Amino acid sequence: MLAQALVPAVIGAAIDTGIIDRDRRTLLLWGGAVLGLGVVQATAGILRDRCTLTTRLGASYRTMQLITRQTATLGATLPKRVAKGEIVNAGVADIDRIGEALAGTARGSGAVVAIAAIAAIMLDASWRLGAVVLAGVPLMVWAVALLIRPLHRRQEWLREHQAELTGRAVDIVSGLRVLRGIGGEEVFAERYRADSQRLRGAGVALARVDALFGAVKVLLPGLLTCVVVWLGARYVADGRIGAGQLVAFYGYAVYLVDPLRRLTDAAGQLTRGHVAAHRVTDFLALTPELSSGTGLPQPHTGQPHTAGRDRLPSGGPLADPDSGLAVAAGRFTAVACASPADAATLADRLGRYTDSAVTWQEAPLADLPLEEVRRRILVATNDDLLFAGPLGDELDPAGPRPGSREPLERALDTASARDIVEALPDGLNTVIAASGRDLSGGQQQRLRLVRALMADPEVLVLVEPTSAVDAHTEARVARGLGTHRAGRTTVVFTTSPILLDRADHVVYVESAKAVAQGTHGELLDDPRYRAVVAREEDAL
Repeated sequence: MLAQALVPAVIGAAIDTGIIDRDRRTLLLWGGAVLGLGVVQATAGILRDRCTLTTRLGASYRTMQLITRQTATLGATLPKRVAKGEIVNAGVADIDRIGEALAGTARGSGAVVAIAAIAAIMLDASWRLGAVVLAGVPLMVWAVALLIRPLHRRQEWLREHQAELTGRAVDIVSGLRVLRGIGGEEVFAERYRADSQRLRGAGVALARVDALFGAVKVLLPGLLTCVVVWLGARYVADGRIGAGQLVAFYGYAVYLVDPLRRLTDAAGQLTRGHVAAHRVTDFLALTPELSSGTGLPQPHTGQPHTAGRDRLPSGGPLADPDSGLAVAAGRFTAVACASPADAATLADRLGRYTDSAVTWQEAPLADLPLEEVRRRILVATNDDLLFAGPLGDELDPAGPRPGSREPLERALDTASARDIVEALPDGLNTVIAASGRDLSGGQQQRLRLVRALMADPEVLVLVEPTSAVDAHTEARVARGLGTHRAGRTTVVFTTSPILLDRADHVVYVESAKAVAQGTHGELLDDPRYRAVVAREEDAL
């Protein structure tokens, strides 16, 4: 932009010393200077655009990496602290605005340099005209700044409500099947329509300010051009400056529109980028609710653990002192809760998705490394999602076993999901949609169970794993689950008598307390347990 800013001065000198003085040699020299400036401008412009693109994409994708890493770091804290729509907007809109803001600094800084060079040249030729430029540019920047503040506020308000509305849309889509079942689809659609219209109105109001901002960016440089040309023409008539200098001043007055426009564009991009960066940094500042411990329990032999500080000894009971729930190692334990909320609460405690006094192998879970707890204890719920991609890769997170898919075939049989795979056009190679939305609720549930079995954790906690399947399928799952998990600890939160009857041990929980335990047959003598299970039996 500096090379471009020097072109009017060179042309003016060529007119005064070459054309008016009829000096061909001087004219050729100044013509060569114009050509040289053009080459420099073209070369530097190409490099600037390449660097600008690298900066924009680098900023966008690095921000996305940070957002993705923070999402994984927050883990179970994420849905408690951040709406889904906020993450969607950050990953779609905010990263682009941050990239554009950093990319705009190249042209914005170039505009500052060009304006400074033009002002210096004009001050040297005519201090009065130079003073007009030096006074006019800050006035224009000040006028633009007055508009940037309300633009900033409106953009921030619109950004917040876009995130809120996006989150609501995500919730509606994910719960569409339920909404249709209860007849609430139209009610939620009408609410969404009303909210989206309010947001549209806010967007129109923002567009008015933005349009005024754009008009000012054109009007103010135009006024400055008129003033400079008018004064310059008078100075030529008075003999204060030459004709070539007037041409140069006119060229500067016209050219100033471009650097000033770039400067104001950069200011707008920085404003939008600031709003986006503020929300991204707020998200990155969140900390997980759970801290990772550093201790390791001792094995049951009473000897010090020597297997390495990064591994826990195998086996051992899992117990929750607050509720009285105790899960023996290597057994299939079913937990029947009078309230579904108790099942969710206890599952979170056993998997350490919330702080509690739960112990594993007589050591508090809170004192153990969180990564190791996640590796050893898996909590699978019906809120878990299936990811887009080939079904075989989705069901086997560790990747295909060398030479055989026998473990996956066995897990499919245990979850009674082989018929799902056989019905797909390409079997396990079929690409499924995100969240498994092209599968029914029962199919998704069985495939989630396959994935949990393939993870093969030491402790598997399942929350209502058969609530969306028919009784015959549930019976097949119940028969195979205990055999598949033989020797491994399995905890199933359920009120289904089919699963309860297959469990080695059953615990009945009421008001978040374990009030009875035994086999399913023994607990049927307890009227409280029988009342909860009877509802399932009546449904069958």
